Amino acid sequence: MPPSDDALRSLPAVHLLVEEAAGLGQAPRWAVVEAARRAVAARRAAILAGTSADGAVSASEVAAIARGLAQPSLRRVINATGVVLHTNLGRAPLAAAAIAAIHDVARGYSNLEYDLDRGERGSRHGHLVALLRELTGAEDAVVVNNNAAACMLALAALASGREVIVSRGELVEIGGSFRVPDILRASGCVLVEVGTTNKTRLADYEAAITERTALVLKVHRSNFAIVGFTEEASLGSLAELARARGLASMIDLGSGAIVDEDTLRTLGLGGEPTVRAAIADGVDLVCFSGDKLLGGPQAGVIAGRAAAIARVRSHPLMRAMRPDKLTIAALAATLALYREGRAAEIPAIAMLACPAEALRARALKLAALIGPHHGATIVETTSTVGGGASPLAELPSWGVALSGSADALDRALRAANVPVVARVIDDRLVLDVRTISDDELEDAAAAVRA
Repeated sequence: MPPSDDALRSLPAVHLLVEEAAGLGQAPRWAVVEAARRAVAARRAAILAGTSADGAVSASEVAAIARGLAQPSLRRVINATGVVLHTNLGRAPLAAAAIAAIHDVARGYSNLEYDLDRGERGSRHGHLVALLRELTGAEDAVVVNNNAAACMLALAALASGREVIVSRGELVEIGGSFRVPDILRASGCVLVEVGTTNKTRLADYEAAITERTALVLKVHRSNFAIVGFTEEASLGSLAELARARGLASMIDLGSGAIVDEDTLRTLGLGGEPTVRAAIADGVDLVCFSGDKLLGGPQAGVIAGRAAAIARVRSHPLMRAMRPDKLTIAALAATLALYREGRAAEIPAIAMLACPAEALRARALKLAALIGPHHGATIVETTSTVGGGASPLAELPSWGVALSGSADALDRALRAANVPVVARVIDDRLVLDVRTISDDELEDAAAAVRA
């Protein structure tokens, strides 16, 4: 009998392995059953491949696999990358007020689409309109589930079947292969490119207008910059041209800063356009994200002239793209913080505003909590905004660098009870403390110590 047959015969019965591992009490039974099946199947495959001559599978091995299976797929992680609006890590963390609002609405019923004053059906969109009007200066506004949906819906409502004029230098692609030309086609619009990559003048737009033209579109290049020999038409001049020729005008701002320009400069984001400034320029519609520089939940906001918003709100796609009650609750609470002058309570704003001396103190505290593990030392580093906002902005920061194999440390930290995602700088793994809150320091340090 070949040696592999003996090893195969020694494989434990799954049901017996389940009972032994379940007795350890570390995971629900369904996870233990699946873990036992996987462990036995893996050992059988190894025996048949000739890489193992041992059929033993331990209960502790099964229990470890079961614990991993029982973990929820979507989990809290510590962002130690220094990228404030990290798309892969969920972008903007929510303010305490937004989290409380979600909890309050989620735990029972709500007046999502019920008018308490009149005792009849209401509209979910009404919960946000007053706040958005006040903060942006727009006549009206509507919210959908993300900014890509906002752009698509606005284009479909105002220009489906007709031409939309866009500068060649603004036919951008953002994360997830979202491309402006693709969104235009999906909205039923006909793209008309004008100008060149680096220079597009007002006259280029004017020359492209025909009887088939419906809209002039400007797109903020939020995730890259064109520098050097450049020229572009201002939003105000485009809005004026469109109005004079009986056309609609629109801008996709992407990030959508609600704070004023002075505040943006103090955050190191001078030059980033604001929603209020775009509205003041006279454009019909402005589209922007809720979970980028605004610092709220994932959402897409369309603000602008009442007539244009009315067409958007009544479009059949509106129902497919509308936000849910939790998004509305969180966004309303976030916007209320701006109205009350409490924007500093919004985590994304607080991270961007945190001064270098405070970050250095936080890095020292993290290094002390880590102790003599992996040669932890504090280092100066540079954070970024992320989320397709201010691509040229570099924010001075501090971090804790670890010695040893950066790849091995990275894998180990990602496998921690509370996963830590850091970044590699000069072959060393660095934990940038700009994106680690004070109450996350102990968890981050525990992951390194472990």
